[in-house]
Amino acid sequence: MNDAPRNTDDAKGRVKEAAGNVTGDDELEREGKVDQAAGKVKDVADSAKDKTEDAIDGVRDRVNR
Repeated sequence: MNDAPRNTDDAKGRVKEAAGNVTGDDELEREGKVDQAAGKVKDVADSAKDKTEDAIDGVRDRVNR
């Protein structure tokens, strides 16, 4: 599994979570986890959008034959 950050929210969240963990700042650590979750939601939405666009393109191709 690729563990690289998927987008800026995910990367920002990883940094915040690590900084909070190192400094003992529980609030910063939680913010990091929230940012990572937001990044995952954006990834899922982007993936759904791409799949929808692909399906629409497929239908258009069949109609235009």
